Amino acid sequence: MTIHFSSDIRRFNHLISETDAAYHEMSLKLGLSDSAMQILYTLCGNEDGSCLLREICSLTGLSRQTVHSAVRNLERDGILRLEMAGGKRKKVILTEKGLLLAGRTAGRVIEAENRIFAGWPREDVETYLELTRRYLEDLRRESRNFQSVQES
Repeated sequence: MTIHFSSDIRRFNHLISETDAAYHEMSLKLGLSDSAMQILYTLCGNEDGSCLLREICSLTGLSRQTVHSAVRNLERDGILRLEMAGGKRKKVILTEKGLLLAGRTAGRVIEAENRIFAGWPREDVETYLELTRRYLEDLRRESRNFQSVQES
């Protein structure tokens, strides 16, 4: 069987991979694992530096196991703490030490991203975001047509 990648998909996949590599490089330079960076980044997105554990999984796209492992490590290092938030829900909260670390790491990444978008014409930012949203929506629609390999 021959599988054909269009040149556009090859280019798109390369750009996505290189973008991921750039974020990985920033995480390494700032002394964090990718998962720790993503957790701190997500917590920075909330004014109070907290988020439900399940929301971190959802917002980062990381597996529950990866998030739980990274949270345990960050908790052990005094970067964050867990608190019950009703029922079985757990809230992840940055400690004072965590707020400082997040500012020196994820905060710098966010500032860089903000500078990039601020340097683009507003119309380009809107176009980029709309096309990205549309691609994701179409990809999710396509995925609904998939069956398990075992079922076929």
